[in-house]
Amino acid sequence: MPDLSTPADDAHYMSLAIAQARLAAAAGEVPVGAVLVRPGQSGQSDQILARAHNQPITLNDPTAHAEMLALRQAAQVLGNYRLDGCELYVTLEPCAMCAQALLHARLARVVYGAPEPKTGAAGSVINILGDARLNHQTTVQGGVEADACAALMQTFFAEQRRAARATAQPLRDDALRTPDEAIAPLWQALPDDWRETSHTTQAGDALNGLRLHWIDRPPVATHADERKTSAWVLLHGPQSWWPQWLGLAQQLTQQGHRILLPDLMGFGLSDKPKKPQWHTISRHASILAEWLSGLGENTWLIGGPAAQEVLGKHLVQLLQEQHGVAATWQVIHAPDHALLPPGWEEWPYPDKGHQAARKAWPWPLA
Repeated sequence: MPDLSTPADDAHYMSLAIAQARLAAAAGEVPVGAVLVRPGQSGQSDQILARAHNQPITLNDPTAHAEMLALRQAAQVLGNYRLDGCELYVTLEPCAMCAQALLHARLARVVYGAPEPKTGAAGSVINILGDARLNHQTTVQGGVEADACAALMQTFFAEQRRAARATAQPLRDDALRTPDEAIAPLWQALPDDWRETSHTTQAGDALNGLRLHWIDRPPVATHADERKTSAWVLLHGPQSWWPQWLGLAQQLTQQGHRILLPDLMGFGLSDKPKKPQWHTISRHASILAEWLSGLGENTWLIGGPAAQEVLGKHLVQLLQEQHGVAATWQVIHAPDHALLPPGWEEWPYPDKGHQAARKAWPWPLA
């Protein structure tokens, strides 16, 4: 049988695992690295069978933890799924999945660096590797180069939080934003390409830091170049939001038109100012006009239900007089939203605070 490694060996091999963890971090993966070693018999050198790091994201594989990848490599090298006498060095305490796989491989020893208090299966939460009720146990040594291993994790997640803050869209104190989970049924009910055409912006003087959301559906490419195409903006009703026009949007894009479906401020996925008096026709029209003027179209067809005619005509006037963009208004009847399950109208309004715009209707002109 091979000899077990010494404390000096443990520090050396853990340093190699740490190098693997750094490769994971550089690839945007959680920084966990592993090295699998077959210790040499007396007078013989150890054999490194595998080096691996976390790759679940890279490989689109939820099982691609560093330990699992190391086991697969080592088994290929030895031509045997049993790795008797071998030792694994990993920078983070193994999870339950990996711990069970290590038992199946019949490893002699597992050495880990930092403990994992939330999912660790080598003693922190459960102890699969040492459970006497199972038909095999593996010797465990924890805490080797623990500070260095923990520092890798802390640095990685601190950077992840920093990046998230840098890309986050801040919310004004006087507004609310619908939680993502409240809208999840919408995306589940629609093909993936609908979510891909979802956009938001907080740019512009009129928005003043609030977030505007819209759907931008391009024309269907088939024969579109042979048709007379237009750019449409469909305004939802005062108690609805953008999915009101799902059916019509599909029809118009099939005819070769570009279709924009905005959520007015206070509705859908746009921010929702809390005070009813915020909502005036002039303010809504100014936000829409500034947004549309920056989208590169010279002419817009503005459509919506009769209830939005005052807003639609005011928007047309602003586009023409203040932004030099041609626009016309058209009343549209009978929206079709058959693709959505019952209750979709209320998804963006999880509590009364989200309903200021609806309660304020009909909005004053100014």
